[in-house]
Amino acid sequence: MKAYHFIIVWMLGIPMMVCAQHEASNIRSGNRHYESEQYTDAEVDYRRGINKNEDSFEAHYNLGNALFRQDKYDEAALEYTKAVQVMDNRKNKAKAQDTLRLAQSYHNLGNSYYGQQKFQEAVRAYKQALRLNPKDNDTRYNLIKAMHMQEQQQQQQNQQQEQQQQDQQKQEQQEQQSQEQEQQEQQAQEAQAQESDEQMDKETAEQILQALEQDEQDTQEKVQQQKGGKKKRVEKDW
Repeated sequence: MKAYHFIIVWMLGIPMMVCAQHEASNIRSGNRHYESEQYTDAEVDYRRGINKNEDSFEAHYNLGNALFRQDKYDEAALEYTKAVQVMDNRKNKAKAQDTLRLAQSYHNLGNSYYGQQKFQEAVRAYKQALRLNPKDNDTRYNLIKAMHMQEQQQQQQNQQQEQQQQDQQKQEQQEQQSQEQEQQEQQAQEAQAQESDEQMDKETAEQILQALEQDEQDTQEKVQQQKGGKKKRVEKDW
């Protein structure tokens, strides 16, 4: 499939800070690396923070941003999904701040799917982000682009399927024509062989008949020769 170049709005600016203490140092270190565009080092720090606290929304979310910056869209999508799950499990998710964070997670999840050309999944993620934050015009813009790309992708897939069906039908027709031609050639060879056998049988019969007639003629000639070769006895008068 043709690779798409896309321009979408993402929310990967300043990474989120953490409130908990046990993974705070790793996330702060990761944020410093992230702001310096050292995304690989930031990824390492955020993963260390997750090892200390697997339920850290900030660590998963920031790790998703760092992975996205490295074009690791599938891994970024996984981390955004985990961030969403962590937020869903929090009792205070109804608070405005947490709702906004959740919307941002879905937004960036959609971006990750978009980068993988999984436009159907991107559409679902953007729609979920808009449900949480209906005033987010950036997400609305990305949703429109994803829906447009999904439609184009579906059209291409339909065209490819139609072309495959046409190619298959053409191949089947060619195979059928080839089989019919082979059958015709085989029938012609069999008819020619039969005609040749019949001709040979006719010629053989004529040769045998000629041989018999020649034998009969030779026999009659021998008989005539024998009759003509006898000398008549001459008696003398004394």
